[in-house]
Amino acid sequence: MLRVGDLQRSIDFYTKVLGMQLLRTSDNPEYKYTLAFLGYGHNPEHAELELTYNYGVDKYDMGNAYGHIAISAEDIYSACEAVRANGGNVTREPGPVKGGATVIAFVTDPDGYKIELIERSFEGQGAGLR
Repeated sequence: MLRVGDLQRSIDFYTKVLGMQLLRTSDNPEYKYTLAFLGYGHNPEHAELELTYNYGVDKYDMGNAYGHIAISAEDIYSACEAVRANGGNVTREPGPVKGGATVIAFVTDPDGYKIELIERSFEGQGAGLR
């Protein structure tokens, strides 16, 4: 779960830039929050990302315990091009991880959360994010 300052801006980022689907939303006016669930498919076959918007809160301080979300990509170079083409910010260009051979890149969402793209091979599937 990520707390976000502008729910629609974050939904747009995860759907338009990273290609996720908006799976469902849930608004709770009594407790002043709205939830949005996104992913590349539904649970339990696929992980879902929960975004929480608390009414009236437009910014959060990030704690130093948060690291990043990781998403696999078959072709990380194409994935980064697609992120840029859709207005996203690639903050670490694709290349091998320090001390290893796995190819990674990082993008940052509108609230400053880091997302690691990890190159993986998915036989029979497209070059998109997973």
